[in-house]
Amino acid sequence: MTHTRLLLATLTTTSLLLATPGLAHADENPGVPPGTEPSASAPVEPDPNDPDLKLPDGATLAEAKVLDIKSVVEDQSGDERREDTNADVKFALQAEVLFGKDSAKLSAESKARIAGIAEEIEAQNATRIRVFGFTDDLGSSAHGDLLSRHRANAVQKVLDQELNDADITYEVRGYGEQYPIADNSTEAGRKKNRRVEVSFPRSES
Repeated sequence: MTHTRLLLATLTTTSLLLATPGLAHADENPGVPPGTEPSASAPVEPDPNDPDLKLPDGATLAEAKVLDIKSVVEDQSGDERREDTNADVKFALQAEVLFGKDSAKLSAESKARIAGIAEEIEAQNATRIRVFGFTDDLGSSAHGDLLSRHRANAVQKVLDQELNDADITYEVRGYGEQYPIADNSTEAGRKKNRRVEVSFPRSES
């Protein structure tokens, strides 16, 4: 599959607003966990003297940026979401399909879902895997931190059993109520925020 990179050159004399949901560096958007921001660099250096640019008098080019092209697929129930960029693959599983209420114990059905993610990890030949747990903002922050970490640990253990590869390294964290992806003031939003995310680099082949 060919992954397209978009080179964005902006004029320093012009203000440009680019709307790309969910795409930002962690220092620009607190909704993105550290270490998961896009890391691509500009493939070519733009020529400020190119006559096709038609720059206004006195204008100069700002630093070029490369934006990841993101493909998002969500199942009909919304229980599972897959995001693909040119660099990474990320699965987000809602907590309700993995665990009981306030629990970090996985069911047999949820283990089968995680096994499916393990198959994709093998297909991408990934050796660095992030497993991040999140909760809504109900209850204490300390409890959410602990529960999200236990849930992330549970998912990581199943991945480790399925992959059985000593060369794989895991980064496992529980972020609790940090980095919500929906509005915590509604139950529908809180349900989306209660999740475990598994992400890993995409194969270059």
